[in-house]
Amino acid sequence: MKTYVILGATGNTGKLITLGLLEKGNTVRIVSRDANKAADLIAKGAQHFAGNANDAILLKKAFTGADAAYVLVAGDLKAADVQAGQVEIVNAIAEGLGGSTVKHVVTLSSVGAHLKAGAGIVQGLQIMEDTFNSMDGIDFLHLRAAYFMENTLGMPAMAKNMGIIGGPQRADLKFSLVATKDIAAAALKHLLALDFKGKSHTYLLGNRDYSFNEIATIYGNAIGKPDLKYVQFPYNDAKGAMLGMGYGESYTDKLLELVKGMNEGDLLGDAIRKPEYATPTSIEDFSHTFKAIYNQL
Repeated sequence: MKTYVILGATGNTGKLITLGLLEKGNTVRIVSRDANKAADLIAKGAQHFAGNANDAILLKKAFTGADAAYVLVAGDLKAADVQAGQVEIVNAIAEGLGGSTVKHVVTLSSVGAHLKAGAGIVQGLQIMEDTFNSMDGIDFLHLRAAYFMENTLGMPAMAKNMGIIGGPQRADLKFSLVATKDIAAAALKHLLALDFKGKSHTYLLGNRDYSFNEIATIYGNAIGKPDLKYVQFPYNDAKGAMLGMGYGESYTDKLLELVKGMNEGDLLGDAIRKPEYATPTSIEDFSHTFKAIYNQL
């Protein structure tokens, strides 16, 4: 049995990874601000390190004596400078790992992390990869995930109230989507096997590519509205809507920069669809989650 450290342990990926490692009898240390949110994991045996991922002293304590880790760098929705906040977390993780016993790290990265500029919110993950890849003595595997299927779960209310779904992405643009449970499954597999060496990345691209036109049809059929349409919103309108929902301007601008990269086809890099990059969940499968939220409104 081994000792693992999981950042973001109460989130969509970290929680499933933590549970999977615990089920195999491993020691799991979780870093989380809120003990109440982590209560079920603590009850199952996870060791709680209370605090933030930008606290290098805390992370050094968590990493001491551990064998492997799963780390991610979230963007603060309300930060005055979201990328500066991401870099602060990256540097804290790197400092915490430096001189520790951890020899294997799986990171949650993203499609677009190969870009040195113009990647929007993903730029922080490009910086993460470059920073970690410069560290000696630790094997890193970066999971470059596609657009999260969960990102569409703000749309059921739009479908209910406006009879459409929409966003700033092009309606006809085909792109990859992945369910976060599939990201967790991939990370768990590699953490259990510790089957990676050096500095490497792989992609998690879902079962196939979809356009939002196709997604609208699939979601529409799921909720009994087969004529549901997707509407592309102008960037300025999308920005106003996000600011109205409480997103900070820095996060909003970085997110829209990423969307522009999607629309203009600059994000793929070497993310060419291959069988080994496929994950099982389809949008047809995920439409049941969309439907459940829609029906609760």
